[in-house]
Amino acid sequence: MDRPFQARLAGCSALALTLAILAWLASGASAQNKAKSSPEDDYYRILSFTTPAGEVLEAGALETLPGGKVALGTRRGEIWILENAYDPDPAKVKFSRFAHGMHEILGLAWKDGWLYVTQRPDITRVKDTNGDGKADLFEVYAEGWDVNGDYHEYAFGSRFDAKGDLWFALCLTGSFNSSSKFRGWAGKVTPEGKFIPTTSGVRSPGGIGLNAAGDVFYTDNQGPWNGTCGLKHIVPGGFVGHPDSFKWYAEKDAAYLGKPPEQPKSGSRIVVEAKRIPELVPTAILFPYGKMGQSASGLDCDLSKGKFGPFAGQLFVGDQTHSTLMRVFLEKVNGRYQGALFPFRQGFGSGVVPVRQGDDGSMFVGGTNRGWGSRGPKPFSVERLVWTGKVPFEVHEMKATPEGFVLSFTQPADKESLSQPGSFKLATYTYIYQSSYGSPEVDHSTPKIVSATPSADGLSVKLKVEGLKEGHVHDLSLDGVKSSAGQPLLHAKAYYTLNSIPPK
Repeated sequence: MDRPFQARLAGCSALALTLAILAWLASGASAQNKAKSSPEDDYYRILSFTTPAGEVLEAGALETLPGGKVALGTRRGEIWILENAYDPDPAKVKFSRFAHGMHEILGLAWKDGWLYVTQRPDITRVKDTNGDGKADLFEVYAEGWDVNGDYHEYAFGSRFDAKGDLWFALCLTGSFNSSSKFRGWAGKVTPEGKFIPTTSGVRSPGGIGLNAAGDVFYTDNQGPWNGTCGLKHIVPGGFVGHPDSFKWYAEKDAAYLGKPPEQPKSGSRIVVEAKRIPELVPTAILFPYGKMGQSASGLDCDLSKGKFGPFAGQLFVGDQTHSTLMRVFLEKVNGRYQGALFPFRQGFGSGVVPVRQGDDGSMFVGGTNRGWGSRGPKPFSVERLVWTGKVPFEVHEMKATPEGFVLSFTQPADKESLSQPGSFKLATYTYIYQSSYGSPEVDHSTPKIVSATPSADGLSVKLKVEGLKEGHVHDLSLDGVKSSAGQPLLHAKAYYTLNSIPPK
């Protein structure tokens, strides 16, 4: 994550700076208050926990534990245990400190009585051996990357995958360069604790996790070689965009990968470069900057089989700046992931960082605004998002076809509104793939929706589109779509990243 708010303030006078900060805080409070009365509350309710007085719990990682408990890792290097974490009354949740003295915890995973902690210099596992509720055994589980003290050298860690591997993603130094060994890489740690870097090109991750198929994804943030924030697939042997990490292919741990990929051309487009550079994996989901957040963060997959509503198998991704949770539908086209991004829930208390689904299907969400600012007005927060049991009228999935898209809905739609091409508006754009910081939206186009053909039950519609653009975000508005009961969509927006048009 970067500091977009601070960057915008660069060069301000003292008075202008003060006014800007006040305006920012006011806008955050306004957004928070607005969210409290949002229609989203009818379907997904935010329960806010009261953290211990005098303690600063800037959430960096969350993990579920046996016995209805949840572990919270903080940016200040502490681990706290939440008891009664699933009680419907958040006031009954109790916090106790389990461990301290670690370094910026941004990953927690539970296995066989151990908590595996991803911190800046390594992955350490901790355990309470005498049952007093405090960790008393600390063991370095894996190491292999370097730290030089730069503020930006974060390390994010996943849960265990089906093979027993832990996955990691390492921030660059100072957000631009790989000045320490394996900074700007992702990889895995085997059950034996072996460090294996697998993927170069990481810039500034905000979270890492697995989808329903067990494939690994991380969020990367806008900056050099990243025109906007995005969700990226970690492919062993792959390259995900930022070339300064190429220097570490010469290290013995990465020697098995061979020579580095070809240098990308600054000023190009990522799908263009991916056709020239076989190792380059295009961003699976581009998050339109400003429209869908500014600092993509933690992610988790809904594996609750319906306990969290109608979106089983989909990913939920946080945004630190906007204090929101987004929803992602993924599909594979021509062997690569792509898919649709949807708004889901706004109004969290602080900047969302970790996201973890609980045993009952609810989502635990942790936040901090230190160093970055956030729309959520609190300096930190620990919250739980609970489905009320009511099904919102939403786009459920958006799939690409050779001639356009097929959209499904969570409830039957009014077929008359679905059959009108004018119920939909579609625009496309992409981002410059360049060494300088970020990118505006470029290469705009306005495809024509030729026809809209609803299914007999009103649960889906097929859009025939002229002017699909590979490598573009397809920004779809559905303001004209109504449910069979005459209600509008809860969120009438979808953003599909079309890296590849399916073959006919």
